Amino acid sequence: MSLDIDPSQIKSFSPINSLNPENTQELIKKISATPVSAGHYLFKKTDTEKCHIYLLKGEIELVENKKVVKVIKAGSAESLQPLEHSFPRPYSARAKVGSVITKINSDMLDIMLTWDQTGSYSVEVLEEEDEDTDWMTRILQTRAFHRIPPANIQAMFMRMESVSYKPGEKVVEQDQDGDYFYIIKEGRCMVTRSTPANPNGVKLATLSIGDSFGEEALISDTKRNATVTMLTDGHLMRLNKEDFNSLLNEPLLNWVEYAEAKQLVENGAEWFDVRLPAEHKVKHIKGSINIPLIFLRMKANSLDKNKKYVIYCDTGRRSSAASFLLNEKDIESYVLRDGVDTVAAEDLAS
Repeated sequence: MSLDIDPSQIKSFSPINSLNPENTQELIKKISATPVSAGHYLFKKTDTEKCHIYLLKGEIELVENKKVVKVIKAGSAESLQPLEHSFPRPYSARAKVGSVITKINSDMLDIMLTWDQTGSYSVEVLEEEDEDTDWMTRILQTRAFHRIPPANIQAMFMRMESVSYKPGEKVVEQDQDGDYFYIIKEGRCMVTRSTPANPNGVKLATLSIGDSFGEEALISDTKRNATVTMLTDGHLMRLNKEDFNSLLNEPLLNWVEYAEAKQLVENGAEWFDVRLPAEHKVKHIKGSINIPLIFLRMKANSLDKNKKYVIYCDTGRRSSAASFLLNEKDIESYVLRDGVDTVAAEDLAS
C-alpha cells in the first residue's frame, strides 16, 4: 500500500529542518511512508542499521527487557527527532497502535548536510540536463560510496567533467592505458572483451544510467581489460586517474595483513581468489573460491551479500580492483596485502 508523504511534516524533523530548500525537496523525493502494525518491532535493541527513523502517525513504545520505558506519540516534540538514533540501538521500538514511519539512509542525509554546511551546491545543480535522470542518486545510494568521506564525494562531483558520445563510439578500448573513471549519466553502453577465439569481442555486460566503469585499470595500474561502446546517444561523467585515486580508491579499500585475514575467515568470511583458474590451480588458499577478475562484473550477483570476503591475488593489484567492484555491489570485502605469497605454507593447496 502506497502512502502519501506530507512535505511540511518532513521539513519539521531534525536535522532535516537544517537543509536548504533544494536539498530538502530532493530528499523528500527519495523517501516513502511505511505502515507498521500494532505490536510490530521497528528495530531491536543492539541493532546497528544506519538509518534515521521518524514517526509520522501513531505511537511507538521503547522497550527494554520486556518493559516499556517510554511512549512516543506522533506530533509530539520527541517525535521530531529520529527514534533512538544511536548505534547500537539502546532500546527496542515497537508500534503501540497502528502507525506510520519513514526511514532515511543516514549516510545519504549526512552527505546532504555536509554539502549544506560547507556552503557548496545543492543536489539539483548536478541534474542540469535531464531532470528525469537520477544518475547521481543511484551512485550515492551505493553503499560503497557511503564509506567515502562526504567532503571527498563533494570534491568528486566538483572535479568531474561531462562528455558526450554517439551510438557506436568507443569510450574505452581494451589494452589501452587507463586514464578516467566513468559514470553513465544518460544512455546505455555495451562491455565486450576480445579473445583469441573471439577477436570481435565477447559481450560481458550492458551498462545504463548510474552504472560506472573504468576503475579496474586505474586501481591496478594496468591496461584496460575490456572495450566499452555506446549503444545509444550518451552523456557520461568522468574523473581523471589522479583524482580517482586520491578521492575514491584508498577510502574504499580494507587492506588486511594475513593474520587479520585469517581471523576474519575463522569468524565466517570466505577466501576469494580473483586470479585466473590456471594460477589458482598451481597455488591457492585452502577453501577459497575462484572467480577471475575479468568475470567478476558478470558473476558478482551470485555472491552472498550476507558474507564477508577476503580477496587475494599475487600482489594485491587485482584483488584491490575486485574489492572496489564488490563494494559497488554492497558486498563487504577485504584485500590481502601483498597477496598469496604472504600465506603460511600449511594453509595452501595445489
